[in-house]
Amino acid sequence: MASAPQIPPIPICPSIFQTTHSALAFMMASDFEKQSYWHKRFSSEKAFEWLLPSADFMPLVKPVLDRLDPATARILHIGFGTSDLQNHFRSRGFRDILNVDYEPLAIDRGRDLEEQAFGDIQMRYDVQDATQLDLCEKFDLIIDKSTVDAISCGGEMALRRMAAGIKRCLADGGVWISFSYSAYRFDLDDLPFDVEVLAKVLTQKTLPNDPDIYHWCYLLRPKQDTAPGSPISTDDSPAGEG
Repeated sequence: MASAPQIPPIPICPSIFQTTHSALAFMMASDFEKQSYWHKRFSSEKAFEWLLPSADFMPLVKPVLDRLDPATARILHIGFGTSDLQNHFRSRGFRDILNVDYEPLAIDRGRDLEEQAFGDIQMRYDVQDATQLDLCEKFDLIIDKSTVDAISCGGEMALRRMAAGIKRCLADGGVWISFSYSAYRFDLDDLPFDVEVLAKVLTQKTLPNDPDIYHWCYLLRPKQDTAPGSPISTDDSPAGEG
């Protein structure tokens, strides 16, 4: 497999995920797996983007989105929080979008952001635990933008439950896109997915001599969906791939 395209450093709005070891230590020390954390946070937070602004994240997933028909594609966005990523999907013409989050306050934030951007609300919103997804429908694309990092704060079994639930919710030929700060996020035995790296994003350095730190955009396919003829294919390399 060709190496993943490396995206040049992107100016990122101030966030807890700056490229320092202390920021990652904060991530591991926080109770991100607990609903009480998110309820307290969302009580005052109106908008926040994890790891990367949504506008800069969209080019990373464009190779997959380009292979979907906006008129029929079903998208599940897990852990949308106070991000506006779902609005970018709607701007591309996608309409069958379900946004789910652990914390009910996120539902209000998401609906407000959509109405502010478009003047109405067409996407769906629901309260769901990413480790116990309770959905009767199937999706062509499931996406999380660092939700996997928050879930992983609850331990390996929490991540395994998330992966199992996502696998159950994927339609034939469907894929999961996950954005994470960790190069080892999916290094699990018996993970029911084949994992590719769509792109890795070089983060900005605090000091010139700091080591290179990347964020990782993963493409995961259920292992039974690896046969030729999958509706979504990335055989032709994205622009910039070596």
